[in-house]
Amino acid sequence: MFLEFFVWGAWSVTLGTYLGTTLKFEGTQIGLIYGTTAIAAIVSPLLIGFIADRHFASQRVFSSLHLVGAALLFVASQLSEFGPLYFVLLAYALCYMPTLALANGIGFRHLENPDEEFPLIRVLGTIGWIAAGLTVGFLKIEDTTIPLQIAAGISILLAAFGLLLPDTPPAKRGQQSLAQMLGLDAFLLLKERSFLVLFTCSILISIPLAFYYNFTNLFLNETGIENAAGKMTLGQVSEVIFMLLMPLLFHRLGVKWMIAIGMAAWVVRYLLFALSVDQTTVWMLYGGIILHGICYDFFFVTGQIYANQRAPEELKNSVQGLMTLGTYGVGMLIGSFVSGWTVTWFTADDGVKSWGLIWLVPAGMAFVVLILFLVLFKQNNSPSSKRQQTQ
Repeated sequence: MFLEFFVWGAWSVTLGTYLGTTLKFEGTQIGLIYGTTAIAAIVSPLLIGFIADRHFASQRVFSSLHLVGAALLFVASQLSEFGPLYFVLLAYALCYMPTLALANGIGFRHLENPDEEFPLIRVLGTIGWIAAGLTVGFLKIEDTTIPLQIAAGISILLAAFGLLLPDTPPAKRGQQSLAQMLGLDAFLLLKERSFLVLFTCSILISIPLAFYYNFTNLFLNETGIENAAGKMTLGQVSEVIFMLLMPLLFHRLGVKWMIAIGMAAWVVRYLLFALSVDQTTVWMLYGGIILHGICYDFFFVTGQIYANQRAPEELKNSVQGLMTLGTYGVGMLIGSFVSGWTVTWFTADDGVKSWGLIWLVPAGMAFVVLILFLVLFKQNNSPSSKRQQTQ
């Protein structure tokens, strides 16, 4: 988990600054490039989940994807034109995004009590993201290609380390239907109302999420914050704290209120960013960043745990892939277009951006999703099986 998220954090946080300041890409182009991870999250996780569930050991698939990804990251660091860079990063995303679901699946397969143990494992990913941000910020290389090269080097290390993970052979073998071959049987869980509502809201909340991932670093740099990448790691510090608290809070609050609090935090975060445009309210910038722990842990990690509870044993990788498809796939893809278009719309001819208005857009979106979730989600407390419990 540490290496998995170090790789992602090393290049993705500051890529917007590199594209916008060094390569002079427009907001729509930056949004499209960030959208490559969303396209990959739609196309690949379910298929990779199926392969790992039924044909090859998960850890071997995991390592192979990271090795190919390392080569693609290095190639990307040598490119400066939009077209070639876009397609190379798209190819890389097709390799990387499935590994998120595979990492979760391997963990869930080998933990005796995933509800309590998984957050303690996943927190190492957050620490890896922090380490990546501090490294990039300390070296002052946010507007260069070096973060891509660092990520490539760590990917090679991760590919080797992945082979040392616990053996996770396929849970299901034999002849399969076409739907099963594509991993589409994971969609059967959408027949359950609670899972359908969560899945739909996960897609919708990931649209405003794209604003944070794609443009916060550029926003902080244009606001005049020094070592923006380093300061953004405060969000991951809070993520560590809340990740460690999750086992206790999960049982006290339950799925519904954990997720609702996470959604509400997104609304507050974007409002703080919008209000912080005035230089006299810099504390609001830090408040918005620190809220990341609640935003991410309470919504996304809780959703992953809930998905694992609902999934049959033979579909756990595929269902994790389904959640990745909804959040980092469909939601972030739409969000990459919406965020890029919004930034371009509120950018004057001289290049000055109206950040206060820009951040109000995702704040409003997140508020609408929160209301929909509170009204529609019904928590299932059936004690019939551990897999069907939601708290």
